[in-house]
Formats: sequence, structure tokens, C-alpha cells
Amino acid sequence: MEATASNGIDVKESVKKGIVPDIIILDLNMPLMDGYENSQWLSEHYSGVKILILSMYDSDIALIRLLQHGVRGFLKKNINPDELRFALETVVNHGYYYNNNTGGRIASLFNKTGHGNLMLEKSMLKENEISFLKFCSSDMTYKEIAIRMGISTRVVDNYRDALFEKLNVKSRVGLAIYAMKNGIVTI
Repeated sequence: MEATASNGIDVKESVKKGIVPDIIILDLNMPLMDGYENSQWLSEHYSGVKILILSMYDSDIALIRLLQHGVRGFLKKNINPDELRFALETVVNHGYYYNNNTGGRIASLFNKTGHGNLMLEKSMLKENEISFLKFCSSDMTYKEIAIRMGISTRVVDNYRDALFEKLNVKSRVGLAIYAMKNGIVTI
């Protein structure tokens, strides 16, 4: 069975209505419910569905988040149709597909250095940090962010300062740029 959807909510509703594919290709930047949210929902409710993500982003943070949500493969949007076909066959027959570049990046993230696993730690953001980055990329004040997140302004200050250090940025603009570059927020 083959189906298409124009946004993330349509994907979710189609699956809930019984159109449950063996494999699904999601765009990371779908409107209404993005590829992160869809893959998380699918892995929680329909864990048998194999997910391939198409994205224009190629960042470690995106890759780690997708792996955490059960994604079986990660492809750039400019992929050659033959490689897409090969990726689909590989996921169906072997469970996962990551090209050499992606596979090497995954291995390097888990490769311990003399300083522990600093690279992996920096690539992994907690859900509250991701939410904070999304809010920081808006025109909301820090006080409004605190209210929206249900936390104090002091905790917001702590998130901000911790992310400045963790992501090696110096300002709220730097946080927003990081969030856009890594597919956490889209325009």
C-alpha cells in the first residue's frame, strides 16, 4: 500500500486510520508536525514502522535526535534516486541504512577521546534544552519563555548560560543560529 501526506498531522492521522506502512519516508521539516515529532510518535505507537528521514540538514545534533526516535536511515534531500532505492531496500532487508559519511560520523561521535566522550555529550541535547532553543529563536522575552516553560526566570538564565557554554555561543542570536543550522527550528 502506498500513501502520501502533505504534513506531519496528515501522516499521523493516516496511520491512526489504519494505513500503517512497513517503511515511511519523512521530511524532517514537514509543516504542523515535523519529522522529529512524527518519528517519536511512530516509535512510541507503531514501533514496527521503519522510518527514513530526508533532510537538507546534515548535523550531528539532528542525527542523534533522530537515532533517539528510532529512525532507521538519514538521507540528504539531494540524494540520487538510485541511492534512495538502495536505502529503501537496505532498510527493508537489513533494518538500517546509513551512507559511509553518516556511518563514519556516528562512529566518531561514540569514539571516546582522552577527554571522555565530549563530542557526543555536546551533540546530545535534552528535550528541555531543545524546547528552550525553540523559544529563544522566537521574539519572546526570557520572562515569557519562563512562563511558557513553567519555570522560573532564574532557571531560564541557567539554561541560557549552560547552552552558551555547551554550544560555544555567546548570545541569544548565537543560540538561534545554532538552532536553525541544526534543524531544531525552521523558517
